[in-house]
Amino acid sequence: MAKYLVIVESPAKVKTIKKFLGANYEVTASNGHVRDMPKSQLGIDVEHDYEPKYITIRGKGDILAKLRKEVKKADKVYLATDPDREGEAISWHLREALHLEGKKVYRITFNEITKNAVKESLKNPRKIDMSLVDAQQARRMLDRMVGYRISPLLWAKIKRGLSAGRVQSVALRIICDREEEINAFIPEEYWSLDAVLRVGGEKKPLTAQYYGTADGKKGIASKEELDAVLKELEGADYHVSEVKKGERSKKPPLPFTTSTLQQEASKALNFSTQKTMRLAQQLYEGIDIKGNGTVGIVTYLRTDSTRVSEEAETMAKDYIEKNYGAEFAAGTGTQKKSGQKIQDAHEAIRPTDIARTPIELKESLSRDQFRLYQLIWKRFIASRMTPAKYETISVKIDAGKHRFSVAASKMLFEGFKSVYTEADEEKEKSNTLAGSLNKESELSLEEFVPKQHFTQPPAHYTEATLVRALEELGIGRPSTYAPTITTILARRYIAKENKNLYVTELGEVVNSMMKEAFPSIVDVNFTANLEALLDKVEEGCVNWKTVVSNFYPDLDEAVKNAEKELPEVKIADEVTEEVCEICGRNMVIKYGPHGRFLACPGFPECRNTKPYFEKIGVECPKCGKDIVLKKTKKGRRYYGCIDNPECDFMVWQKPVDMRCEKCGSILVEKGNKLACSNEQCGFSMNKPEKKEENDPKK
Repeated sequence: MAKYLVIVESPAKVKTIKKFLGANYEVTASNGHVRDMPKSQLGIDVEHDYEPKYITIRGKGDILAKLRKEVKKADKVYLATDPDREGEAISWHLREALHLEGKKVYRITFNEITKNAVKESLKNPRKIDMSLVDAQQARRMLDRMVGYRISPLLWAKIKRGLSAGRVQSVALRIICDREEEINAFIPEEYWSLDAVLRVGGEKKPLTAQYYGTADGKKGIASKEELDAVLKELEGADYHVSEVKKGERSKKPPLPFTTSTLQQEASKALNFSTQKTMRLAQQLYEGIDIKGNGTVGIVTYLRTDSTRVSEEAETMAKDYIEKNYGAEFAAGTGTQKKSGQKIQDAHEAIRPTDIARTPIELKESLSRDQFRLYQLIWKRFIASRMTPAKYETISVKIDAGKHRFSVAASKMLFEGFKSVYTEADEEKEKSNTLAGSLNKESELSLEEFVPKQHFTQPPAHYTEATLVRALEELGIGRPSTYAPTITTILARRYIAKENKNLYVTELGEVVNSMMKEAFPSIVDVNFTANLEALLDKVEEGCVNWKTVVSNFYPDLDEAVKNAEKELPEVKIADEVTEEVCEICGRNMVIKYGPHGRFLACPGFPECRNTKPYFEKIGVECPKCGKDIVLKKTKKGRRYYGCIDNPECDFMVWQKPVDMRCEKCGSILVEKGNKLACSNEQCGFSMNKPEKKEENDPKK
């Protein structure tokens, strides 16, 4: 009897796939990669055509020995690793490590772990795609060159245990650049003015927003401008000057890609990118469903394609017509247009069987698995439905030369909205009174509601918005977003608080050094171009060694220059005036994983330590004691009173020894300006120029 061996990556898939295949098939797992370059060295022979050196990964010897035994018994070997570059490379490494020359070896891929998909893949085996393998090898080598050449430099110049990475360093720069924007942002004052109007005999009043004049839209920038508008509106008659009615439709969302799934799961479920990918992997590899055994319930989770198979389109259309009605079923789904390469061998992330509703599977899933599956299921169903339709009304109300406006909308047809609403979508405003307004409507003013506002700085990145930024800039690929963010969090270059990502002091130092010594490595465009080149390797248009050989010499030269020219960021033991109360020595500043602290230099005889607070030479405006630089538990910097918790003064920006001319609050640094720490004040001024050392007035 013929014996066929199927090798997959994950042990979790073995049970699922074995159930679909007959007794002739043996299914086993490689547990991911089996070979890699050695950890102790670069592992690339830069002198001899950039040949990589591969060795068996520690701990994988027993797995390979077991696989070799299975290979000997098999007539055919099917390499069924994941359907992407990484999976292709694992299949190639398996072929090399298991010495499969002369054997009947086939590469098979499936986008979902279902009986039909697995059996279909066995009918359509192919050879290993070396262009995909080369693209993965080139990416791995570029990442390794950056990591292995620059990380030791960070160790030498800053502190041990740091790391640089081709994608992580750019991600850190993007976050640092946003932090600089926020710190330099000066709020600008503006006002809104609502007019509460009585409409004829209606009991409920109508609220109209200030629009400007008949000549066009105009904002109110200050209290003086507001007072001038209010003065001109004294005794004015209010009448409807324009009523526009119309219809608009809202298109359904596209089904999930890796990036959009990570973003939506973060916003709707508060999942980190890492957690989203872990749960999606579990749903893809197989869930034990009561009465059905183990089966994969979503398609492959690493994809940037929104394509959907014809079979899935038909299943979705039938399901929607049966459960919602024919008027809810759309035609062929729209596709995402992109200038970047779409991994079109993949589909979008969708349920493998639309009939498996979240409610039916609830008992078979953990709470978080259920929530993620429900999100994927609803999004896919919605993407195959018709648009939502609204009736809109826009009314202009004139008073003297000034104009107010009212806008409202009413849903005419729910369409996809009957199933799914995106997490950050604003609720539709509904104003029933607006619909009854016409040019004959009698209006009388009840009151004005003026409100002062200040423009807001750009928002801090969250994991969701950082993923979107990386995708839009063409940096990294679906499989890299989650590990990139996880790495820079683990290295404490950034800290996460209430979803927001903040740069730590360590992150600022590392980013500053990378920008100075390796500007191209942290350049967004350079990194995006490199990604495009790797796509060309995958397409077979560019030789992978050309990419590597063009990259390394410039990196090598930059590292050598940095070794000579970059000063050490001395995170040394700085002696302070603080005296150790145990042994009387002057305490020194040490650096730990959470930043600086005071320690006795008599260690190990004396182990006394204290928190370290750096004084900035400014007195607390509340109690007169020193303001010091502090850090939150997660490493984000702020400035607070040394007498905390007795005194609760704190600000995020660095205070200066100057007071606001308008309200007397302390001023803080905002880029090249000073701004009032009281956000309701809005005062700002240019920083005073520093006097030169040779200035006779100094």
